[in-house]
Amino acid sequence: MSTAIPWSVKPHPVTGIPNAKLGIWLFLASEVMLFGALFSSYILIRTGSEQWPMGRTILNIPLATLNTVILITSSVTMVMAWASLKMNQFGKFKLFQTLTILLALGFMVVKAFEYGGKLHHYEVTLVEGSEAADKAGALKITGHIDHATAGNGGAITSWIRSRDDLHDGKISFVADPPAGSHEHPAAIELAAEDMERLTFFGPHRDTFFAVYFTLTGLHGIHVLGGIVVLLYFLLPGSRMWRTDPERFTGRIECTGLYWHFVDLVWIFLFPTLYLL
Repeated sequence: MSTAIPWSVKPHPVTGIPNAKLGIWLFLASEVMLFGALFSSYILIRTGSEQWPMGRTILNIPLATLNTVILITSSVTMVMAWASLKMNQFGKFKLFQTLTILLALGFMVVKAFEYGGKLHHYEVTLVEGSEAADKAGALKITGHIDHATAGNGGAITSWIRSRDDLHDGKISFVADPPAGSHEHPAAIELAAEDMERLTFFGPHRDTFFAVYFTLTGLHGIHVLGGIVVLLYFLLPGSRMWRTDPERFTGRIECTGLYWHFVDLVWIFLFPTLYLL
């Protein structure tokens, strides 16, 4: 015969804290081990690599900074939502809970723009001795495709995975200016035969982007999970406030602990991937 662990809001005589809070702390301990293993793997991979790109040279620092501000602000609104319940102000709780959800959604929107920018950014390896290579002055260039231009009067897709998608058409490739240069991006006409390889900046490109998409993608999944929980307690779950306000306040406190952990992970991700 199994015995269920009671959900009592009173501190347990053994642990000194309510069972719900003990449960969330145990869950967060497992999350620390998950992200700790990933960060440790990142450190080992980076220190063992002969060359490692600096994140600030290839990632979008302004968007990442904006997302940092958004998440820090959401932690404040999360605390205010819990504090409103402690002061028996359910209306203010709904306001701050809604703001937290909107900020979380804003984080995901900004992240989508950042991902989109990477998935539409390309590295091109040009054929040695080709006219395109002579014009570019290098065998490898990075940039984006001007989708308003297509050769042979045909249309090209908005997302080209490789040079094979070009067939025999020409594209206008807008190359990035050299690092630290104030030059304007230069457009170069490229055909499939001008290129040995065309690849977008996805997780397959190199180890750095594999690590970047793994860590930020997993963090994004945690943000989405937090949004689902926050929405539940804002809408159907809020009925508990009328029947058992103390228990409901405890659930919001546990939700806040999870949300603060998600924010803390980003605080480590931001400098590790983007700045160092």
